[in-house]
Amino acid sequence: MKKFNFKIILQLMGILLLFNGGFMLVSALVSWYFGDGALNAILLAGGITLTIGLLLRFVTKGFEKKIKKREGYLVVTLGWVTMSLSGALPYMFSGAIPSFTDAFFETMSGYTTTGASIMNDIEIMPQSILFWRSTTHWIGGMGIIVLAIAILPLLGIGGMQMFAAEAPGPSSDKLHPRIADTAKRLWFLYFGLTLTEAILLKFAGMGYFDAINHAMSTLSTGGFSTKNASVAHWNDQPLIQYIIIFFMFIAGTNFVLSYFAVKGNFSRFRRDEEFKYYALIIISITVVTTLVVYFYANVSVNPTDIQAIAHPMVLGKLESAFRHALFQVIAVVTTTGFVSADFTIWTPFLTLMFLIMMFLGASAGSTAGGVKIVRHIIMIKNGFLEFKRSLHPNAIVPVRYNTKTVTRGIVFNIMAFFILYLIVFAVGSLVFGFMGIDFMTSVGAAASSLGNVGPAFGDLSPVNNYASLPPFGKWWSSMLMLCGRLELFTVLIIFTPYFWRSN
Repeated sequence: MKKFNFKIILQLMGILLLFNGGFMLVSALVSWYFGDGALNAILLAGGITLTIGLLLRFVTKGFEKKIKKREGYLVVTLGWVTMSLSGALPYMFSGAIPSFTDAFFETMSGYTTTGASIMNDIEIMPQSILFWRSTTHWIGGMGIIVLAIAILPLLGIGGMQMFAAEAPGPSSDKLHPRIADTAKRLWFLYFGLTLTEAILLKFAGMGYFDAINHAMSTLSTGGFSTKNASVAHWNDQPLIQYIIIFFMFIAGTNFVLSYFAVKGNFSRFRRDEEFKYYALIIISITVVTTLVVYFYANVSVNPTDIQAIAHPMVLGKLESAFRHALFQVIAVVTTTGFVSADFTIWTPFLTLMFLIMMFLGASAGSTAGGVKIVRHIIMIKNGFLEFKRSLHPNAIVPVRYNTKTVTRGIVFNIMAFFILYLIVFAVGSLVFGFMGIDFMTSVGAAASSLGNVGPAFGDLSPVNNYASLPPFGKWWSSMLMLCGRLELFTVLIIFTPYFWRSN
């Protein structure tokens, strides 16, 4: 077995637990403010988490601070698992989710920004538990931004290294000397956008508690809501839904572009291929979905029933069809998973199209899950260039992205990622099917969990949740969430024998 620097791994786990425990104390303040009865439970959870974090910091003093690539894989994967294990404590101690399996599933769904839930009645939960639920989204969303921009390029994961030079910072040199600076700038941007959305939602008519929670879920592309009907609860308030639509789109955009836009540099949007295709895909699919919904499907206008039939005179049938189509297209492409209507009853054609959209993902460097648009762009470009290479086998025909040549190593890395993604999806579906789950539910559960989308199909449609999954199904879904969120390689490489070999 290779010699690992386990001290630095434990040290970093301790830092994460301290970080997690600190946010639990914020949720304790929410409990105290509302007097919801969960204060002692959350304080106990926070106290245990902080104590373990302090102990890990204490016993690993004097460690070598240089982290190698192998430790990097373990830190990223174990970090998400550690956060999920500790994050389940408030649910269990408060009695909101007494089952460890269910609590871990809910927490993993939160940190991976999947948004799949086992809660049957969200609105009876203590406000502090709902706030903690949204907080897991918010922490996971920012964590994945830092991971995508600052960490994965150093590990060479899935072609992500091509974005290293684009990250915001004081110079144009390699990224790793300024990871801390990059993370700080991204945190400020992330917090600012969350605060802005919360304020806008409050002025649009949403209560301040709901506004804060939905802003945290939107920017993280998570999808946890404080209402049983999700955002369909506000179907009679279109402005609220349009605000969420706008910020879902922003959350699905590369945060590097958003950073430069805040600084007044909008030229990068015009030059960025991924953003152009991201916007084009959303516009084109929305147009198709709007027309199908308008002429053939039912859309919801009833805030208490997301399966309700739209009345032609309520806000106008065309506007209603457009809003629901745009909302659900962006929610699925960005893997946010909010629901304004049950898209699984919008004709078989749209059901299939939404299933395909779960494999798109939004922009790299965003909080969205899925494959990511840039990978599709490079794979398609490389596919077309293969025709040219077949006719001119001696010609050097490079793939270009944003006018720059993409190295063959990155192209192969992306192709390997996509093939592995499909294999994991197929195996994931088969395992669900082996549990006796029907075809549509199995496929939907695998696609949604791996893509970090949330709502799926069959028994896991937007009007249902994941509570019906058997215990092993919830653990399997949690594993798929983690694999999808951490770009597959980061998790799966740990299970390979050569990762642990001495040579």
